[in-house]
Amino acid sequence: MKRNIILCLLLLPCICLSAWDFGLILDQEVGYGGLESDSKFDYSGSFIPYFSGLIGNNGDFYISAGLEIDYVEDVTFIPEVLRTEFNFGFDRLGLTFGRMYHSDPLGLIAEGLFDGLKVSYDTNFGTISAGGWYTGLLYKHRAEIAMTADEMDILASPVDEDYFAPKRVLAALGWERLGMNRSIEASFMLLGQFDLAKENKLNSQYAVGMVNFPGNMFSFNVGGCFELIEEGSKDMETAFAAEAGISFIPPTYLRNRLSLLGRYSSGGSDSGMAAFLPLTTETQGDILGAKFSGISIIALDYVIRLHETFSAGLKSSFFIRNDLATYKAYPVIAGKDGNLLGNEFFAKFLWSPYSDLQVNLGGGVFLPSMGNAAPDADKAWRVELNVILSL
Repeated sequence: MKRNIILCLLLLPCICLSAWDFGLILDQEVGYGGLESDSKFDYSGSFIPYFSGLIGNNGDFYISAGLEIDYVEDVTFIPEVLRTEFNFGFDRLGLTFGRMYHSDPLGLIAEGLFDGLKVSYDTNFGTISAGGWYTGLLYKHRAEIAMTADEMDILASPVDEDYFAPKRVLAALGWERLGMNRSIEASFMLLGQFDLAKENKLNSQYAVGMVNFPGNMFSFNVGGCFELIEEGSKDMETAFAAEAGISFIPPTYLRNRLSLLGRYSSGGSDSGMAAFLPLTTETQGDILGAKFSGISIIALDYVIRLHETFSAGLKSSFFIRNDLATYKAYPVIAGKDGNLLGNEFFAKFLWSPYSDLQVNLGGGVFLPSMGNAAPDADKAWRVELNVILSL
């Protein structure tokens, strides 16, 4: 009965709708890989029904849910409410509430679905926005929050023991302007996240900005983030992250692009700064999956469109740990002093014969032998096939 009441309250604004749409998205992925000496098969399938429509003359809504089936060694069924938001526009003022997508300018600090409210206002000098969100009702692997040791344990625990993400509140104030001076795009944001745990609280604030210089052949972007960290009774710490990239699109018959990207995140030893600590974990690399804390990445990416329906790409990413204490995952071995983790190569092929069908084939390998942190460690590799069908 209680669930029915909640559903009715959610759908109450829809009585004024004048148009609607519904459908089903099927997202299926199979993969095989792992370490050179320990490879496994895995499967992930998502069934996502959605419903959308208009509310009066100045609003719209989008409601979606999903059932995910995962298999590695055991089968796990995961029901989840996905993007579910209501949008209203009044001249230059915009209002969105519900479960919505939000990202900082870099996409490295807080990115994904969040529950809350966002207000935006368009001015002659850009768009100003403010929002507040809560994470405690999200599925833990959707939010991927692991800022403390306790939260890492929550992520590692079985879904039937811990389903929900850690309880944190995120607030953001942002400004964005596209096409500034006809050749510059810029966005800046202040973020603060606050821990609602009873003990061992960890709060952090971020000042982040990104500037893009788009062009017909060459494009350039640079961004950075300064972070303040308050944990328990410890003194306030500071951390830093940055990225810069350049891309080249040659004037050839076949559309292709070559891009170079560099990323840096501060480590926590002998640097005068703490380890950079984002709210959500945006893993780096298709094979390594490293947390962006105390590491640097240099990535060279080439993409070519061979046909209207077919494109391919090859990416090389070299990983460096900036200190010997922060990053402790694969392939690091205790006692090793090397900073160079190794290089990852990953190839992708995309075929999309119709707008509602997309087939992705990818595969790659991570080579610790190209670094000095653990040159004798096993190679990690993976091949995967992903099919997305919209009905």
